[in-house]
Amino acid sequence: MTVFITGPLRSGKSDFAKELALERGGPVLVIATARVDPNDREFVARVERHRRDRPVSWTTIECAGPPRLELGRLITQAPPDATVLVDSLGTWLADHLIEIEPLANEDPAAALASLESVASRLIEALQRPHPPVICISEETGWSLVPTTVLGRIFSDALGRLNRAVALIADQAFVVVAGYAIDLKAGRSVRS
Repeated sequence: MTVFITGPLRSGKSDFAKELALERGGPVLVIATARVDPNDREFVARVERHRRDRPVSWTTIECAGPPRLELGRLITQAPPDATVLVDSLGTWLADHLIEIEPLANEDPAAALASLESVASRLIEALQRPHPPVICISEETGWSLVPTTVLGRIFSDALGRLNRAVALIADQAFVVVAGYAIDLKAGRSVRS
């Protein structure tokens, strides 16, 4: 089973995902995807708040590098009785910008293809047998249009990744202002 949760920043996605994981019961494996720069005290404080908000019985794996751990492998090799909570696909994909940044201005299409290749490996993993997984991701396009080539490449790649995960997910939700809306409950029109 795959559950996909998206929405704007600070909308309550992580709280909703935590509620779903608690409802399932049993062990929870959190895969935290943010690369933390120890010099960015504000971001360090945000990450610490997320850590404190998790039940102490939950196991957390930090997958951002160095060395970076492969997200798809972590999901498919997780204990079968665990619920895997990935927080978040946006920060996971952003961590891969380091490799494509030099290419972004020179060959934006190649930079986008590189990010999409990384994303496609995750989609392939989510299509193989795995324990229940809850994937959180930031929705693109609810903010300013990025002013850099790299930012636009990231938005394009994350938007495509979000659509792909939502398509294969058993359940998909958008969280806005703390309210979760079930995207697959009613009739949907795909664009």
